[in-house]
Order: sequence, then structure tokens, then C-alpha cells
Amino acid sequence: MDRLQAMRIYSRVARLGSFAGASVDLDLSRATVSESVAALERHLGVRLLARTTRRVTLTSEGADYLERCQRILAEVDAAEAAVRGARDRPQGPLRIDVPTAFGRYLLVPALPQFMKRYPELELDLRFNDRVVDLVAERVDLAVRVGAVKPQRFVARRIATTRRVIVGSPAYLAAAGRPTRPEDLASHRLLGMINGGTGRRIDWSFRGRRVPALRYAATFNLAEAQVSAALAGAGLAQTIDLLAGEYIARGRLETVLDEFVSEGPPISVVYPVAARGSVKVKVFADFAEGLLLRWRESLAGSTQPAR
Repeated sequence: MDRLQAMRIYSRVARLGSFAGASVDLDLSRATVSESVAALERHLGVRLLARTTRRVTLTSEGADYLERCQRILAEVDAAEAAVRGARDRPQGPLRIDVPTAFGRYLLVPALPQFMKRYPELELDLRFNDRVVDLVAERVDLAVRVGAVKPQRFVARRIATTRRVIVGSPAYLAAAGRPTRPEDLASHRLLGMINGGTGRRIDWSFRGRRVPALRYAATFNLAEAQVSAALAGAGLAQTIDLLAGEYIARGRLETVLDEFVSEGPPISVVYPVAARGSVKVKVFADFAEGLLLRWRESLAGSTQPAR
């Protein structure tokens, strides 16, 4: 006999005053409920319940036993809740790999809030613009910009980006504002090259054929390209994650908004083995919330994502 289960069944019958009511409440057959109470009475050697055709009442021994059962069951429930709470509470080391722009502009300013909410987490933050091997480098979770091909990993898309063309107010005042992609031929353009292949990354435009563009300067680091635009060196096409803060402050202005294209997605990626990890989940949710608020903050500065 499972004595804890028998105690739970007996307590429910005693409180409801009905075998039928207890069977419904516990989703057990009436025969199972009746036999469980009878087995408990045989084990104790006393009658706990006085049964009639209409009702069930407690004997004096049954009333005393019910009180003790309730105390025992409450202690058991409290012990189980404490263990589950420790298991479900985010705690311990959490190694996170994030792109430099996401870490610098969004994550670091919000870290105090996250750390206060989850004081038992030990964060190991890595700012990285290369794609790391999560298993080899023992990373619990990564935030990645761009297409993800999950194999041994779980990928959860948490935001989209837009490509924006930006320039400083001083540059635009001096050079004028382009109104169509073809106007870019008369502007100083700041391009990007792929750091891995060394190939130039061409600008893209939604709904238009890409004109042949000549770049006054190219960079292998996106933040350097944006810094050059801030300094007034020319126009840059970048993703709004990098330029959004400067646009909001008025240090950069967007042009050709109606022609901008969708940028790469932002995803959280983690090993399949971490699928049920509560600490991975809370950080993934936190990162998604950061990007949602960031997107909302840009609504007044740039066109909404399409």
C-alpha cells in the first residue's frame, strides 16, 4: 500500500464526506477510492469512517488521524515545492556569446535589471562577431545575427532587422539628400567587405535593381563603418541594430527609407541538451524583450519592419 497516496485519498473523502465526490475530484474510480480507505483501516486496525447509505462521517479515531494526515501531507507538499523551486530557479554559471553591437548597445545597459531579477546566476559574457562552436567552447546560449542552420542546436528567431542608409546631418546638409538609389552615384559611399572572404558586400534595395556603386572607403568592421558615417565621411548602409541609437539621438539621419530592404534575422541558439534549461530560457526571453523594446523605440525614427 502507498501510504501517502492512501492518506491523500482518505483526507479527500473525509473533507468531502463522500466516496463518489472524492473519486471525481481525484479522477479515480470509486472502487479504487473505497479500497484504498479500507486498506488504510486494515493497516491501522481501526475504523476511520462511519458509512451509511447517505453519508460518510468521521469516527473519533478518524478525526484525530485526519488532523495528523493533513499536517504530514502539508509537510510533504512543502518539501516537494522547495525542491522543485530550487530546480526551477535560474542559478549557477551561464556562458553567453553575443554580437558586439547587441552586447554594447542593448545588453550592457540592461544588465543591472537582469542581474537583480536573477541574483543566483553567474554570467560569463562573451562579445564576439564570429560564429563560435557552442559545444567546443562550452557556450550555453548565443545571440546570432544572420541565417542559422541548426544541426545539433535549437534556433529561436527573436527579431528581424532592417537595412538603413544613414549619414550625419552635417554630411547631408553639404551633399544633399538622395531621393532615389540612382542619386547615390554623386555621394561618398562607405562600404563593407566580408572579413572572411575579402569580398565587397553590395548594398541592397527593396523593389529596385541595385545600381552600380562606387565606394569611397570600405571597412571590414561594421562599427567602424558606422563611426565613419558619424564623422561625416559619407553614407553607409548598415542594419538598424547598429545605427538605431544614433538615429534616435539625431546624430545620424536615414535616407531612401522607402527603398530599404529587410536585414538579417536575430536568433538565440543553444545546444539541444539545454532545451529544458530554465536559465537558458530566462535569458532567451530577456534578449527577446530587449529587442522588442528596441524595435518599438525605433518606430518614431525609422520605418517599421516589413
